[in-house]
Amino acid sequence: MIMPSKHINFSQSLLGFGSYILSKLNTPKTIDDLWKEYQFDLKNELYMASHSFDSLVLTLIFLYGVNTIEEQNGIIKKCV
Repeated sequence: MIMPSKHINFSQSLLGFGSYILSKLNTPKTIDDLWKEYQFDLKNELYMASHSFDSLVLTLIFLYGVNTIEEQNGIIKKCV
């Protein structure tokens, strides 16, 4: 599920969800802010794939592991 495959679209993979999350980190945000923005975009059909909160956490762990985001005092931001 991390990578897209024949049966999983890019937007359904954690890699695709990670690209979406990175696009939302123009300004530093909390995990709750990211979840609310995702729920809003999903409801308004601005993002195609449904993900659970667990998927959001796994995606943030993945992004942190590849050094694209950092967290400080509960605030998540892109690495420069």
